[in-house]
Amino acid sequence: MDNKKQIQKRKKNEPDGFDRFNRVSKPVNVILNLIFLLMALACIIPILLVVAISFSAEASITEYGYRFIPKIFSLEGYTFLLSQSKMIFRALGVSIFVTIVGTALGVLLTTLMGYVLSRPDYKLNGFLTMVVFIPMVFNGGLVSTYYVVSQLLGLKNSVWALILPLSVSSFNVVICRTFFKTTVPESLIESAKMDGASQFTIFSRIVLPISQPVLATIGLFLCFAYWNDWYQSMLYIEDSKLYSLQALLNAILTNIQMLAKNASTMGLGAAEMLAKMPQEAARMAIVVMIVAPIACAYPFFQKYFISGLTLGAVKG
Repeated sequence: MDNKKQIQKRKKNEPDGFDRFNRVSKPVNVILNLIFLLMALACIIPILLVVAISFSAEASITEYGYRFIPKIFSLEGYTFLLSQSKMIFRALGVSIFVTIVGTALGVLLTTLMGYVLSRPDYKLNGFLTMVVFIPMVFNGGLVSTYYVVSQLLGLKNSVWALILPLSVSSFNVVICRTFFKTTVPESLIESAKMDGASQFTIFSRIVLPISQPVLATIGLFLCFAYWNDWYQSMLYIEDSKLYSLQALLNAILTNIQMLAKNASTMGLGAAEMLAKMPQEAARMAIVVMIVAPIACAYPFFQKYFISGLTLGAVKG
């Protein structure tokens, strides 16, 4: 009798069906936790090192090298950036404008395309799906893209050259299409049609309010892309007043490196200026200045970002 009771208890404690395959033993769980901990440290430690270097004196970096705890604490890297404050704040305004307008426009266009492609009764569904999917594998190349943006559309030296090329991505459209197709109930749309609602009314008043996860996901993708972009400025912008923050800071970083490499060929005044310039601290301060706003904004989107990414990608 005792053996039967023990067997019954074991059967109750043992998971049934697919739960057996999802169960992780304690040793494996410990190993996985250690792996995730090492991966987290591999991401966090370089960031901490960059922040520490940005607050280090140039003399301390030259003498003691990179340290997590600065030997000589200094704000000279940030002071150097503040000396360029007029240009930096103007570029910051451009980046904020491009990020806000580009993200809003990109979310609107992407969700509209994704919703249209998710409708099974749309006649051009298969054709347009292929049109959207093919650019994920092949693209026209840099020359054709540059010609279309600068010559055909005439966007060169315009703020729209920083917005329109990044506004729509095939990957984002596919995520939206899959999300709408698998998450929005077809019966809900059919009932709205029976009540006389147009497709635009259905999309704006029914679909979008229940699609916050995918909206946050696409918005975060676009926000990262616009905020971190300097490549479009390099291609299409010649007027320094239209430089984004990343393009301006990249130019400052490049100039610092150029001056450092050619220090022996410069005159006495330029050499003295270079000697006083906080090269390493300024570089790291530039990195901190670029990363900090996105790092502060990400926690507010994390909840919607994870749920939207899983719902839009896994169920498809």
